[in-house]
Amino acid sequence: MNLKFISWNVNGLRAVTGKNFYEDFNSLDADFFCLQETKLQEGQIQMDLPGYFQYWNYAQKKGYSGTAIFTKYEPVSVFYGIGIPEHDTEGRVITLEYKNFFLVTVYTPNSQTELKRLDYRMRWEDDFKNYLLNLSQKKGVIVCGDLNVAHKEIDIKNPASNRHNAGFTDEERSKMTQLLESGFTDSFRFFYPDTANVYSWWSYRFHAREKNAGWRIDYFLVSNSLKAQMKSSAIHTEIFGSDHCPVELVCDCEI
Repeated sequence: MNLKFISWNVNGLRAVTGKNFYEDFNSLDADFFCLQETKLQEGQIQMDLPGYFQYWNYAQKKGYSGTAIFTKYEPVSVFYGIGIPEHDTEGRVITLEYKNFFLVTVYTPNSQTELKRLDYRMRWEDDFKNYLLNLSQKKGVIVCGDLNVAHKEIDIKNPASNRHNAGFTDEERSKMTQLLESGFTDSFRFFYPDTANVYSWWSYRFHAREKNAGWRIDYFLVSNSLKAQMKSSAIHTEIFGSDHCPVELVCDCEI
């Protein structure tokens, strides 16, 4: 059956609920709606989403990070984090298991200004890749979220001036290449290999969104074993409310 997956870094869920979130949620009508950077603690918001199961992972630090998945289909199992204490205090990963696939949403750590967290990011990349590969030994994996990297020059408006900035360093881009080469497909590039000037994040500074000076850092990656089941991919640049916009995958998967 064709299932619609949506992923969106909302950059603060409480803020975005005041900016047409429910209207956008209903119009997208996804089977799986994955959020990153919810910036919540448990009990700080009550989402009225009839027909959806809700799963939340919160950071220990208040007002920081955090992920959620809303789904029409109850999973076989749910797992929070990747099983490594160093990485699992920031609410960055939720995994839902279904009969024929795993769904993973992730908010990848940002390397930050002056690349203060790049060394940590490199450890994260290796550990998260290993986590996904362990899952993929059991069944296909769909991983989505803000991966905080523009993989190729086509994925960023100004590649030359951003070469050494967080999210476009050679190190981060190389880790994305390694992840893809380990058995995953970038769904948007599968359908649109040469499409330029389509982005999923724009800085709030310098009128970047008005100028479409953006980065494509939000992804759906799919195990190569599921590649033939992908039906379509989209980036919803028409939806506002955050500095990111939602990204979409439709996949013919059995629940």
